[in-house]
Amino acid sequence: MLHPFPQGPAAFDASDRFLVDQILARSAARHRSILVGLCGAQGSGKSHTAARLVDRLKQAGRSAVALSIDDFYLGKADRQELGRTVHPLLATRGVPGTHDLPLADATLSALRDANETSHVPLPVFDKSRDDSAPSDQWPVHIGRCDVVILEGWCVGATPEEEQALDDPINALERGEDSDGRWRTFVNDQLVGPYAELFRRIDLRILLRASSFDQVLGWRTEQEAKLVRTPGAPPPMDADALARFIAHYERITRHILATEPAEIIVPIGPDRAPVGWRERD
Repeated sequence: MLHPFPQGPAAFDASDRFLVDQILARSAARHRSILVGLCGAQGSGKSHTAARLVDRLKQAGRSAVALSIDDFYLGKADRQELGRTVHPLLATRGVPGTHDLPLADATLSALRDANETSHVPLPVFDKSRDDSAPSDQWPVHIGRCDVVILEGWCVGATPEEEQALDDPINALERGEDSDGRWRTFVNDQLVGPYAELFRRIDLRILLRASSFDQVLGWRTEQEAKLVRTPGAPPPMDADALARFIAHYERITRHILATEPAEIIVPIGPDRAPVGWRERD
């Protein structure tokens, strides 16, 4: 059953207050640092939502930090090596298998175990350069941490059944993964190492787009807003963006179908939360 939020700007405030209450309830029940997984399609507003939740948690007297799974992408050289040794499509960042999971695990563990004097570096990936930012440019979380929010387009995603991988779902898969090696490798990552990472999550929240068709428009807006560093490649044009989004399509559609979260927050085309419901 959907529990509606007020319409208009008040929807964001109502959604944030509800989600913070849910996070605080989990935190009180566990008596330890907790990890919140915030999932949503590209451009759905995950980063802004995570930042607002962190602010509200701090106002409630909790130490909180938000991380993006995007900041754990493998660097360009490592992905190019994957492209050479496993499948050429893995040179493009995004899908499971293109993240530095040991770094993610180590960072989450350091935040979980942090005390008042701890200094935990928080990795940064520079999307304008398509490469990791130098570690001396990473921000540092100082002190203990009650709540960690890990946001990302595939956070909490589950693998598909093997037979679902047989048929390509878009032109990218038909033309560049005709034998299914790439999508099988990606799915195997969700079966194994990503499942291990996602098992650490105490509360899963899904910002649910109405359909995959909305994603291209949102991602186009993101690309236009990217702050580009000197020497960075130019923004992707419409064709390049459509091809880029195709890498994410299979898993995004699977997430929309399976809703791998305890709390689902449907959002409209303007990203405003419509209401909330629990997974059936």
